[in-house]
Amino acid sequence: MAPRAWGLVASTAFAPAVWGTTYVITTVCLPDDHPLWSGLLRALPAGLLALAIGRSLPRGDWWWKAFVLGALNIGAFFPLLFVAAYLLPGGVAAIFGATTPLTVAALAVPLLRERPTGWRLSWGVLGVVGVALMVLAPDAALSPIGVLAGIASTLCMALGTVLSKRWGRPTGPVSYAGWQLTAGGLVILPIALLVEGPPPVLDGAAIAGYAWLSLVGAGLAYVLWFRGVGRMPAGAVAFLPLLSPLVAAVLGWAVLDEALTPVQGTGFALALLAVAYAQQTPSRVARHQLVLKEDTACRS
Repeated sequence: MAPRAWGLVASTAFAPAVWGTTYVITTVCLPDDHPLWSGLLRALPAGLLALAIGRSLPRGDWWWKAFVLGALNIGAFFPLLFVAAYLLPGGVAAIFGATTPLTVAALAVPLLRERPTGWRLSWGVLGVVGVALMVLAPDAALSPIGVLAGIASTLCMALGTVLSKRWGRPTGPVSYAGWQLTAGGLVILPIALLVEGPPPVLDGAAIAGYAWLSLVGAGLAYVLWFRGVGRMPAGAVAFLPLLSPLVAAVLGWAVLDEALTPVQGTGFALALLAVAYAQQTPSRVARHQLVLKEDTACRS
């Protein structure tokens, strides 16, 4: 892979790496039992700021497309992510994100006509195994609601990624992120008021936590993420969310004194290998793609 392509991978990977900080920030800084308000305070301020910077609103059918993508990528994903973070042990909540590559591969067949390669499917399975070894401790207490929230969040993110690829990006990444973050925040707002009542009282730590999750973890991260989704193959970009549980586990070890066993260290290495090698194209497949391009060029 060319250095320029690796730069795109690295900038896109910044988003899931930052998302991995959600679990420790939730544990250390945020008020308890407010997943809806946490999702809203993460999404809406960043969305409004991005709209102000991008100065562009949807046109035509992009009003409903932006709403659908905002509801999937933000409005549903954020609250479900916080429910999992509140109810499951830190790294355990992130295990469900490890199935994202396989879920995206399944959805890409009917929606993108993008056939998954055995290469990426194999690394997808290895990534799931690696993250499972890293975060699933024998004594992990798994809340059924937390587990369902983790599964649902993965499905929402996978479908949002595939639809983002299918529909394209009609504007710059800042405006595009602003549309979805704002739409997602507005989806959450009435539900948060109905279910959780007025917003929680925030102390200094909570304000700092929400500022990080909103400005960096939502605003900057989603600009880079949507930029990468538009330029990278869906199968390759789908592996990058594996970085979230890796970051969550490392921060749990460094900040929350959650020890890493040799088995977890092995899982860490396997997951990193899966992320790295999924970005590569085997030489045999690359030659086949080159032949197809040359054949198409000759026919035209």
